[in-house]
Amino acid sequence: MSATIAQLKSLQTGHVGLNVTDVARSIDFYRAVLGLEVTHEGTEADRRFALLGRDGRLVVTLWQQSEGTFATGTPGLHHLSFEVENLDEVRTAEAVLRDLGAEFAYDGVVPHGEGSASGGVFFTDPDGIRLEIYTRSGVDETDAVAPTSDAPTCGFF
Repeated sequence: MSATIAQLKSLQTGHVGLNVTDVARSIDFYRAVLGLEVTHEGTEADRRFALLGRDGRLVVTLWQQSEGTFATGTPGLHHLSFEVENLDEVRTAEAVLRDLGAEFAYDGVVPHGEGSASGGVFFTDPDGIRLEIYTRSGVDETDAVAPTSDAPTCGFF
């Protein structure tokens, strides 16, 4: 009998690998924004990379093998999302991002849809990779308005 995906009960997302143009700059960004630590780093001139984790778990790997900025108009990664426990943590991340001069897709915390309790901040990293930090609840208690009415906020930014 062959195994099926449905039988893989422990299946979950592992780490995400990102191509970047400057691994040192990206390490600084992801450490500041997400509190990740470098667990391993390759520093050879033609093989620069970093493995970033938290609490003993690998979260993001950075590979310096790109030029230019992230191309949103081609197939591939749409955005990378990170969940936090509450709205205060989203706002803390927003403040850090503002201090870093990050580019936001929307101004401040926005809900995932009109009347939704979940939502967060949508921004780009130094290479233009689209990112999101969100919480599952509490956004509906703010005056935030969903930027789009007919699709999830994280869908078209």
